[in-house]
Amino acid sequence: MPHETTASSTSRPQETRGREHHPAHWGGVFAMSLCVFALIASEFMPVSLLTPMAAELRVSEGMVGQGIAISGLFAVLTSLSVSTLAGSLNRKTLLLGLTALMAVSGALVAMAPGYLLFMVGRALIGVVIGGFWSLSAASAMRLVPAHQVARALAIFNGGNALATVLAAPLGSYLGAVVGWRAAFFCLVPLAAVALVWQWIALPSMTVDKPRESGSVLAIFAAFRNRTVAWGMAACGSFFMGQFVLFTYIRPFLERVTRVDAATVSLVLLVIGVAGFAGTMLIGRFLSKGLYRTLAILPALMAVIAALLVPAGSWIAAVVVLLGLWGLLSTAAPVGWWSWIAEAMPHDAEGGGGLMVAVVQTSIAIGSTLGGVLFDSAGYGGTFLASAAVLLAAGVLAFVTARATRRSA
Repeated sequence: MPHETTASSTSRPQETRGREHHPAHWGGVFAMSLCVFALIASEFMPVSLLTPMAAELRVSEGMVGQGIAISGLFAVLTSLSVSTLAGSLNRKTLLLGLTALMAVSGALVAMAPGYLLFMVGRALIGVVIGGFWSLSAASAMRLVPAHQVARALAIFNGGNALATVLAAPLGSYLGAVVGWRAAFFCLVPLAAVALVWQWIALPSMTVDKPRESGSVLAIFAAFRNRTVAWGMAACGSFFMGQFVLFTYIRPFLERVTRVDAATVSLVLLVIGVAGFAGTMLIGRFLSKGLYRTLAILPALMAVIAALLVPAGSWIAAVVVLLGLWGLLSTAAPVGWWSWIAEAMPHDAEGGGGLMVAVVQTSIAIGSTLGGVLFDSAGYGGTFLASAAVLLAAGVLAFVTARATRRSA
């Protein structure tokens, strides 16, 4: 990439440098983006269908909500182990297998006669989440020349943003019209289309030097590299700060801004559309300065979080601020995936797995911390805490840049 030099880029193996000139497989990139869309839709579909699912499965809404928690748990476990366990398996075959597993998960949830099989289906989607995102940066490096990796990752995340926009309202609509089981089953043909498209469009992606077998915890050895350690701390802080606030957007809108359910949906749509735009625009900023962008984005989000406190009762200001929040927050992950491709080009799969684990853990901590603060200190304390953590993320990104320059 043409942005700041990284320590890893100076010691990049010859085979990695050769990827600067390999042909671009944009069909494969867009096929994987469709897979991301289906994956994110599958992950968050229960959010809009909790009530009818709980009634039919004869459990509480909280127990159905645990289906999201278990998918996160299995995503972390898979992200830490997939690169080691897959060994020398062709990565195209692995991606196709994960996509097929996503279809199986959707079908299993749709036909689950009881709570146990529902949770099994949700655990399977967690495996797909952890495996797919762990491979995403390494796959982008194989599909396009190095200077276009950020663009490919932005397209992947475009599928993420689009699913975020459509999954909840579409799931709610389908659940009302054809029932929640049919809504889940609609994901199966979508996964099948993604499977066929990837089978056609992805090139063979053999592994020249598989990771050494052994303990899956060996992935944490990457923390011995100061650049990687500081970068992961910055990335984790970003996602933690984001979800301290974002998890509680709906109660904030209902209790503070005092809008009805239809307006809440409209505001969430604004956030999603702005996020989709952000993923399309972020590449040009990353190409001019990766670390500068990674530091500025959370700093701007911290300002937004702080401004929401005094502006909470003014609907126009809230919509504008949350639209900007969506623009920045959805674009930032593209930057962090670009960073892992630069920081660990020799082991992008291991780095991707470690990042997925850090991100999922940080989201869980941020959501929990936000809930405690929202109940005890109100939205003001929650949003100011989010601002503080996001500012820390910006500082840590700056420290990562300095560590990178010193290593180089």
